[in-house]
Amino acid sequence: MPVDGAMLRHAKRILVIGCPGGGKSVLARALSTSLDLLYISMDRDFYWLPGWRKRDRSDIDRLIAKSVAEERWIMDGTRLSSFHLRLPRADAVIWLRLPRDACLYGAISRGLRYFGRNRPELPVGCPERLSLEALAYIWNFERDAAPLIEAALRDHVAGIAEHGPDVPVLQLKSRRQMRELLDLLGRPD
Repeated sequence: MPVDGAMLRHAKRILVIGCPGGGKSVLARALSTSLDLLYISMDRDFYWLPGWRKRDRSDIDRLIAKSVAEERWIMDGTRLSSFHLRLPRADAVIWLRLPRDACLYGAISRGLRYFGRNRPELPVGCPERLSLEALAYIWNFERDAAPLIEAALRDHVAGIAEHGPDVPVLQLKSRRQMRELLDLLGRPD
């Protein structure tokens, strides 16, 4: 699919989803600057407390609902458990569908670069770590998670078809396409 940034130029609320290590946070932060949108990291802003303690589900949902009520944002994170809160407010979805090896490389290189330190999309007190469980999740993402994401997006689009405009989903399948998108958005109309 050729990269087309036109749908994003006027979007006020964008979800960036995909496999860990695929570059969701890097892309979302860059787009937040290009499009003048508030950057929201699901890991930092909703899920994790210092020491890698997970927030209570009710607190997570309350924080997400408050954030998505804002008028302008870009949010990175794929967790299906909050799609029901996030998708109805999104103007566009960017789904990073990079190959398995690219995501593994991204996760491992990020893990080495930030090991024992905080990366920007994590809360203070949650130093970077890399686990076999995380690598296995990445390895199996297209088999296990992608069909669930496809179903959730399909169900959402079917549900809103009766009530409003379609939410475009832009799939990017390489880091090159991500760079092309950023280049396109940096150019005037």
